[in-house]
Amino acid sequence: MSDLFDRVTQAQDIFKKLASKLPGFKGYVERNHRRSSDKILRDAIAERFEQQYQRISQVQRDLISEGQIELIDDLESSAIKLRQFIDRVRNASYGYAGIFDAIKIEESQLATVYNYDLILLESSEEITRAVDNLEASLGTDGLPAAIRHLRTLSQQAVDAFDKRAEVMIGGVGDTQAPAVSQ
Repeated sequence: MSDLFDRVTQAQDIFKKLASKLPGFKGYVERNHRRSSDKILRDAIAERFEQQYQRISQVQRDLISEGQIELIDDLESSAIKLRQFIDRVRNASYGYAGIFDAIKIEESQLATVYNYDLILLESSEEITRAVDNLEASLGTDGLPAAIRHLRTLSQQAVDAFDKRAEVMIGGVGDTQAPAVSQ
C-alpha cells in the first residue's frame, strides 16, 4: 500500500514541494496524497472485479444459449452482489478526510484500512479463481456448487468493503481488520 502513496508523493510538482515546507501545510498535503492514493487503489480494485463481472456475464450468456435457464437466477444473484460491490468501491467518497471535513480518520486507523485494502485485493484473486472454476464447471454437476461458492465470495467482498467504510467514517464497529491470509 505504501508503494501507491509513494508514487503519488513523488509525482508532486515543485510548488507542492515548496508548500509542504510551510508549517501546518505538510500534513494537509500528505492527507491529500492519501486521498489520491485511496482513489487510485479503489479504482484498481474495482477494475479487477469489473473484469470478473464481465466474465460472469459471458457465462450467463453461455447458459442461456445452452438452455440452462434454471441456473440463471442463482448466477444472477452472484452477479448482482459483485455489481453492488464494484459500485460501492467506485462511488464511495475517497478517504482520509481533508482538513475541513467533519469526519477525520486517525492515523492509528490507517493500518486497519490498509489491511482491508489488502483483503479486497486478495478477494479479487479469490473471485478470479471462483470464476475460473465456474467456467470449468459448465455442463457438469459441479456448476451449482461453483455458483454458490461465487455468491459466498461476492458477499464476503461486500462485507469487507462495508467494514472498511465503517473504519473510514470513524471506527464504527470493529477497528481491527481480520488477519490477511499469507
